[in-house]
Amino acid sequence: MIAAHPFGDPQTLGISRDGADPAVVHVTWKVGAADDLTLLGIHLGVLPQDRVLLDGAVAYEPDDGAQVQDAPELATYLLDHVTVTADGAACAGEVHAVGDLVADGADIAFTCPQAPDEVTVSASTLTDLHPAYRTLASGPDGQHQVYSLDDGSHAWSLGSGAAPTSSTPTPGGTGAALQIGGVLGAVLLLAAAGALLARRRRRITSHPHPHP
Repeated sequence: MIAAHPFGDPQTLGISRDGADPAVVHVTWKVGAADDLTLLGIHLGVLPQDRVLLDGAVAYEPDDGAQVQDAPELATYLLDHVTVTADGAACAGEVHAVGDLVADGADIAFTCPQAPDEVTVSASTLTDLHPAYRTLASGPDGQHQVYSLDDGSHAWSLGSGAAPTSSTPTPGGTGAALQIGGVLGAVLLLAAAGALLARRRRRITSHPHPHP
């Protein structure tokens, strides 16, 4: 079994409306770490299977990313794992540009039947390699979503159209934890507050004040 590295910097998606054609929606995919590209390249048949060592680790080489980004198999993979629908109709996708997949990403342009106000973007990149992979997605007007194997679809309001650029994680081993922690922090805070309130109520019930 191929060992994946899903706990480092996460892959990202950026969703935005085309500036010239409002019927076109762009989805930009960036991988989180270079060794994830080695794993993907082996999966796509771009890199040899013997790069998987006996202990399940993957032997990374510096030019792996360039080989994957130049391979035609990558475009097929992205169009199989990233889809856009608007008003129940599929938008036709085409991979328009592929740069450095860590720094620049791959731009997928989806042409919808008409200019949509909202689109549903589904993404399952890398979760077919390991279920622990996550995707941090950002859209217009500060929208954010964490995609996972069990939550792979989300509706996006296109609003003003432009996706923020600040959502791309800073390289480093703690990037995924910090990004996902920001999304989940409010939920954990509410849970802690609820537990504290429940304990206070139990104390009041067990030690009632005497009536005059």
